[in-house]
Order: sequence, then structure tokens, then C-alpha cells
Amino acid sequence: MWLAYFALHSLLASRSAKSQVAARWPVAARRYRLAYNVLALLALLPIGAWLLLHPGPVYWVWRGAAAWVANGLALLAVLGFQLSSRHYDMQSFLGLRPESPTAAGRLCISPWHRYVRHPWYSLGLVIIWTRDMNAAMLVSALCMSAYFVVGSRWEEAKLIDEFGDRYRRYRERVPGLLPWPGKRLSEAEARRLRDGG
Repeated sequence: MWLAYFALHSLLASRSAKSQVAARWPVAARRYRLAYNVLALLALLPIGAWLLLHPGPVYWVWRGAAAWVANGLALLAVLGFQLSSRHYDMQSFLGLRPESPTAAGRLCISPWHRYVRHPWYSLGLVIIWTRDMNAAMLVSALCMSAYFVVGSRWEEAKLIDEFGDRYRRYRERVPGLLPWPGKRLSEAEARRLRDGG
């Protein structure tokens, strides 16, 4: 089920799918992002139902101090999503309004992007791996983690097409999913890359 979901998700996120919709249904293309997000959410429902109905054996449950740490990290990751979303045009991201032409050509390097290239994937990994694990959840966690790695590579290929050497320089300086000591951009470096320097 996860493989089918990821294949559909990637196919619909591709530029070719968007271009085909725009060529055939120009009016509908303006709401492509919204339709994409709604479909992605609806497609998760059968997977969620399967996880609840067929959990399989339990592999680990966080208890005592470990549960406090795991749940604390998950709450911090949720807070991280909320705080980092201020650096995105969430109306456009959700498909509630078309993306502005100026935003489309701008390399986003928020304070979070100075430490990892894909902060939402990083926060997602924290949430996934701080949960209690039964068989269904473990398979899901492994599938989602693999998809974050593969998806980040596909996303970066599009970013290199769009921003060229500027994104390559950024990628050389900042780790992909896990922060690493000494591998980060200063605010001035981020500003130069963001502004095209």
C-alpha cells in the first residue's frame, strides 16, 4: 500500500503531470495543487485503517523516562513544523491560492534550511521514530524513511534544474536530513545564496 501511495504521490507531483493537466484543462490547472493535496490526504485513509485493523506484534513501547523523551521530541518536532511553516507561503503550498511568480523563482533558505536542506523531512523522521512500534508501524516507518531519502533526491534534481550552481553550492555546505556539527550556513551566506550571489 505504501509503495502504491508513494508512486501515485510522486507521479502527481511531477512536472510532466502538471504540464499535461495545464495543457488539457487550463482552468483546472489553477487548482492542481489543492486537488493534489486533497487526493494525497484521502489516499492515506485506507493505509491508516489498515494500520489500526492489522497492527501485528508489538516490537517496542516507550516507557518511563524514555516515553517522556520520545514524546517530548515528537512534540518539539510538531512545534518545529508550526514554526518553520512561517517561512513558507502556506496558502500556495496548500493550493488555496496560486503561487506568485516572484516566489516561484526564489531559493528558500529559511533559518531551518541553514542546518538541513529538508527540515520537514527531518522533523517527520523524528515523529515517525519516536512512536511505539508494532509490525505495521515499523514497516510504515521504514517505507516513509526510505521515501524521504529518495524523495529528497528527486526534489533536489528539480531544484538543480531551477537554480543550477546556486543550489549545488548550497547542497555542498548543508546536510540533507540530519544536522551535522560544523555543516551549516551563516545568516549572511544564506542571504547571498537566496538573493542569487
